[in-house]
Amino acid sequence: MNESAWIKLQPLMDLATPWALRVAATLRIPDLIANGVNRLEDLAERCSADPGTLGRVLRFLVTRGVFEEPEPGSFTTTATGRLLEDGAGVRGWLDQDGFGGRMDRAWPALLNTVRTGKPCYAEVFGLPVWEDLSANPVIAASFNDLMAQQSESSWPELASGYDWSVIREVVDVGGGTGTLVALLAHAYPHLRATVLDLPAVAQEAAERFAREGLADRCRVQAGSMFDPLPEGADVYLLSNVIGDWDDSKAVEILRRCAEAAGQRGRILILEPLLEEDSKASSAMDLIMLVVAEGSSRTLEQFRALAERARLELVGYKATPSGLCVIECAAPIDA
Repeated sequence: MNESAWIKLQPLMDLATPWALRVAATLRIPDLIANGVNRLEDLAERCSADPGTLGRVLRFLVTRGVFEEPEPGSFTTTATGRLLEDGAGVRGWLDQDGFGGRMDRAWPALLNTVRTGKPCYAEVFGLPVWEDLSANPVIAASFNDLMAQQSESSWPELASGYDWSVIREVVDVGGGTGTLVALLAHAYPHLRATVLDLPAVAQEAAERFAREGLADRCRVQAGSMFDPLPEGADVYLLSNVIGDWDDSKAVEILRRCAEAAGQRGRILILEPLLEEDSKASSAMDLIMLVVAEGSSRTLEQFRALAERARLELVGYKATPSGLCVIECAAPIDA
């Protein structure tokens, strides 16, 4: 046996760590410890778990550097484990009671996806992902929370990747609960904005704008991104939208944006770029393969989509996080 190769392969085979980690996140163990609940019996009582079984999971995660057991039956959280606390931005993606966990449970059917070329999410849950969200309000709310969290983390790249000082009106296509629009509106008091999304989500955006005193400048329009969009805005924003769809649907969305933007408007795509040497973008590409119809794409693939939508890729700015702000417009000679 090649011992060096075996050492590299062993952690790649590990299923215990990812699932134990998700159990701890779902039961909010790091949050309980942060609030002073340290004893195993108390932790088990607070999260309705069997003490003996929970202890075995926590002691396994001690070996992985997530927790420490300074004295028998008493646990503390390491710096790594504190990333699983509620406010750190990771827990929601691991929570087995929410959309993050639902995506996790689709992975065992990856083999069928590879054989068929079709997402396996529907095979596992009985419905394609978008229909499943419509049928499950609790899971949909979790999805919306994750997308809002993603928007907050994308905000610095969007703000620095484009000159918003000269923009008067923006339409956030598939803008969810309005996180990005609210951030833009607070940062640029001259800006007017519209969030377009399905009715239930659009209503949440409207409530947010009212709470934050933005209702005079920010509005919502309930509808589908595959239908005609509000016309005449300076910018049509597609933030982490195109990656959810296959090429034909992505082109259809871009064409709707192109029709609404006309000769004057711009289409901004905010997406991670697929790069050969990037583990993160490759992982996201597989997630899209399993869950939806989409994929991560290279810059040239985005350029090809734009051309099919009768648009021209006129600029882009890569950011340190791996996101890219891609600007498209109608060709000058169109």
